[in-house]
Amino acid sequence: MAGPTTAERGARNPRDGSAGSDGSVRPPRQDDGGGRRRRPGSRVLAVAVAAVLLAAGAIWVLYGSQWLRAEHVRISGTEVLTPQQVQEVAAVPIGAPLIAVDTDAIEARLRQKLPRIDSVDVVRSWPHGIGLEVTERKPVLVLEKSGKFIEVDAKSVRFATVETAPKGVPRLELTTAGSPSAKRFGAGRLVAEAVRVRGDLPARIVRDLTTVDVRSYDRISLELKGGRTVLWGSSEEGEAKARTLTALMKAAPVARHFDVSAPTAPAVSGS
Repeated sequence: MAGPTTAERGARNPRDGSAGSDGSVRPPRQDDGGGRRRRPGSRVLAVAVAAVLLAAGAIWVLYGSQWLRAEHVRISGTEVLTPQQVQEVAAVPIGAPLIAVDTDAIEARLRQKLPRIDSVDVVRSWPHGIGLEVTERKPVLVLEKSGKFIEVDAKSVRFATVETAPKGVPRLELTTAGSPSAKRFGAGRLVAEAVRVRGDLPARIVRDLTTVDVRSYDRISLELKGGRTVLWGSSEEGEAKARTLTALMKAAPVARHFDVSAPTAPAVSGS
């Protein structure tokens, strides 16, 4: 007896993945083990529902539960300021969900209300803490005014007024009365020039520095321990002037007056 034709073989079993009557390969049908065909969409729906439930649970843990709440504040880096001052200004919302604490707002409050703070890093310390890592400004010059002292940092920021001058910080004197520089540049610019000069000085000279006297933009002088003075001129060519002054002090250790306003033609006197 003749066997089945090619067409009959192709149409014999639609589930076995064999070729159809048109020669194409049909994928096998899947069933659920009971003879019923399984729908691929059911699995996708189940995964989507599970993902939604997981996301809802995570949101509840972060925002609604009592497990991840702000309960304490850790403060580090303070020197002049006290941790209590920082904590009061920071106003961390104790009891609030840790994830919802606005760290940018805390940083802004601290920098605005405590100018002594140069920078602060506000971090979440899971599961219950907020960390405040403070960096305070340090005075490099101090300006006396009305019996008090204004501290000036290395960025020329006048950040605090204190009753007593900080020990070891040189004084800044602005003796610009009647000078055209006072009108042309303004006190802020002249303070910045003095800070720039102070920053160009070698450490060994800074240790002996007592006063930076600014009479005009291009007439800045220094007073050192032992009654020594230095005519610096403007803040320009600061590195060259510092090298020249160092060499002059080595060459003439008993000199009392140094002029490096023109670093290529320096002078000494009072030796």
